[in-house]
Amino acid sequence: MAGTLPAAGTATAAADPQRVTVDLAASEGPVMHGANGTLYGLSDDGVPSDAVLAPLKITSVSQKPEGGAQHPNGDALTVSKSFFRNGGGEILVMMQDIYSKWPYEDLGIDDYLPKVDKIVKDVSSDPNSDRFVYIPFNEPDQIWYNLGTSNQAQYEINRDRFFKDWKTVYQRIRAIDPDARIAGPNESGYHTRLLTDFLAFAKRENVLPQIMTWHELDSSSLRNFQGNYDSYRAIEKNLGIAPLKINIDEYANRRDLSVPGQLAQWVSMFERNKVYANQAYWDAAGNLDGNVVRSNIPNGGWWFFRWYAGLTGNTVKVTPPQANTIDTLQGLASYDKKRRQAQVLLGGSAGDSDVVVQNVSRSVFGRTVTATVAESAWSGYEGQHAAPRVLTRTKVKVAADGSVTVPLRGMHKMSAYRIALTPGGSGTPSTASVPWSASYEAEDAAITGGQVYTQGTVSNANGYAASGTKDVGSLNTSSSKVEFTVDVPSAGTYDLAILYGNQSGTPATQKLSIDGGDPVTVSYPSTENWTYRAKKDVGVELPAGRHVLTLAKGDAEVTLDRIDLTARTASAPSASYEATLADISGKPSYDYSSSAGVGTGSLVLHSGDKAVFDAYAPRDGYYTVVSRASETVKLELHGEKVTASPGRALRLYLVAGNNRIAMTAKGASVRSLDVSGAGSTSGTLSYEGASATLAGGAKLVDSAHASAGSYIGWLGNSASSTAEFTVDAPKSGRYMLVVHYAHNDRRDNGHSYNTDIMSRTADITVGTSAPQKVTFKNTWSWDDYWTVGVPVDLKKGSTKVTFGNASAWAPNIDRIELGRVIG
Repeated sequence: MAGTLPAAGTATAAADPQRVTVDLAASEGPVMHGANGTLYGLSDDGVPSDAVLAPLKITSVSQKPEGGAQHPNGDALTVSKSFFRNGGGEILVMMQDIYSKWPYEDLGIDDYLPKVDKIVKDVSSDPNSDRFVYIPFNEPDQIWYNLGTSNQAQYEINRDRFFKDWKTVYQRIRAIDPDARIAGPNESGYHTRLLTDFLAFAKRENVLPQIMTWHELDSSSLRNFQGNYDSYRAIEKNLGIAPLKINIDEYANRRDLSVPGQLAQWVSMFERNKVYANQAYWDAAGNLDGNVVRSNIPNGGWWFFRWYAGLTGNTVKVTPPQANTIDTLQGLASYDKKRRQAQVLLGGSAGDSDVVVQNVSRSVFGRTVTATVAESAWSGYEGQHAAPRVLTRTKVKVAADGSVTVPLRGMHKMSAYRIALTPGGSGTPSTASVPWSASYEAEDAAITGGQVYTQGTVSNANGYAASGTKDVGSLNTSSSKVEFTVDVPSAGTYDLAILYGNQSGTPATQKLSIDGGDPVTVSYPSTENWTYRAKKDVGVELPAGRHVLTLAKGDAEVTLDRIDLTARTASAPSASYEATLADISGKPSYDYSSSAGVGTGSLVLHSGDKAVFDAYAPRDGYYTVVSRASETVKLELHGEKVTASPGRALRLYLVAGNNRIAMTAKGASVRSLDVSGAGSTSGTLSYEGASATLAGGAKLVDSAHASAGSYIGWLGNSASSTAEFTVDAPKSGRYMLVVHYAHNDRRDNGHSYNTDIMSRTADITVGTSAPQKVTFKNTWSWDDYWTVGVPVDLKKGSTKVTFGNASAWAPNIDRIELGRVIG
């Protein structure tokens, strides 16, 4: 059952909470944000979306060479467009991914060298060539060279062959691109024997990599990485080599990805040591290795990395209860003296802890601080996660010894937590509204016609994450069901969140009944597989007391992991986004004279300053947006600008997932941007596929899963194959065109574990405007309809909106919607 967190500074009944110490006086150097990278995290220009890429400030990604045969997408030059325009750092090119087989077919160095030539010529001719890094070999300890052999004589033979090839390829790259940055040796793990020999050889032959890379992929890395890092730096020092930049360019297992509490452990150790690191690619490209749902929707992992990107100033020393220990409470912290902020991110353990922040300067913070605690929970790989809920906002007096203690109670092992400390000032922060909530594991429920399975664990680290490491599958008979006994404190509406997997290859259903009453149908979108967890949200009405919630088999098999029940306390979801924690440009100032409202003070914007908020929307539609500012501000959303008076409610169109809202002002003190609503479609325009004029082979196809019983299929693959909608805009202006689509293009390259899904594109022409190419991610099945929002400008009256693709198939289109950005 879910725990709750009491106000900071209050007495608790906890016997022995774990203790985490943060020392603001022990700087580790500037926040580097080095551990937020991904391998194949991008698949296409637009997958993932700009709105989920930009906030993360990703410092490095690893992708395949342009045209590489290892996977059908993820080409470095192709994805560089979206990566660089959204503030990305550098792209590591996995050169051997030019090959189609895994492990790579060993056709000899003479076969490889012409491929190297082409890769380097392609990259070096790119306008951003200085932002690419070449990785000539991948896991040479296992692939091609068998450098991990325990036979020393054989090792030396293999080693010398590798060194010869390394030198050959290194020099070949430099001959074409003299300024090239080269990374390696890129072993599958840390091996002192090879690295000692490699560095000595590379120094002697003048072929040292500019970036040192190796992989940390097993749970044991959480214990061993610090020792590996220290060992490596000692080897460098002994050989007289200046410290090289390090990129652990594959880290973590399936059980870690998407899980905030696991990610907190990995990221804290990499950031502490100021190394770069990219999450491993175990499944499908284009979702930042399990942290983005569809193309634009955050999950719990995304919010953790959003928090990480929001750390500013210097990192400071964090002392966890147990250092270098697998699956324990770990954390990282930042201190920005200029902004007068300290932030702590931590996770990895259930139960209670006390976070003791030492050396809280009174000259910076004053006599009191506001401690704001929020939680990013695990929502599955494909489960949407709203803006992290603030659990407590409390003013705490700085103790005589300069410390502040923030108690965390009832922590969840898979969650991460953020503590933001800001000067207390006058006033009282608004009390955080935390609704009653409880969680129930499927494996603990009454199971009929199903089986309990164990998923990702320390010993099976590449198993998928599951709540409590177990789920209930094989619910495939007519009598299969899982009965959850729940207790609720009062009568009312409850939000029921179901963590599930749908392996059926089409939308699947279960029958939900309460206390044996008439069942209602719950429909589950497809997932990558039965263990790639997603989340389904439904509302239920429950009287106070004990009830039995039954999920019984419907038309296909669905796996159940856990259900969460949360009391619905308002008619619509709402969130306040603190201005002092927003992304900024220019030189705004921070005013903490009052901690009223969100508790973190105000951001003072002047001409030339900008704050950008990341606002979550559960679905496409209209929301109420309110600026809590002292003066009028201007907001920009989807390329549309609108003036916002203090406290005035604006009706703005948000797309499902993350929306970047920029704020500027000539002079205004801003506490927050408040967003509420459930995505109203009142006032939007909707056009079914059947209303379009089809040409060139495009045709309507019957489907029980399409909104009106049919979709537009066979669209594209010819210049003449088009679908033309005639839309009637009530006003001129900027609209969001929301396309409901499906497709399941795949190209299995024979990889042993990656799922090689592909994206489709469509050229969208609005009136006489130039066509706009839009990318549509694979929807896991031909019968699941997702949405993509595209900003378009419409004039009042009738306009043609045409879809096509002259060179390849476009996605199937169910319907389109149009909503004016300013509703």
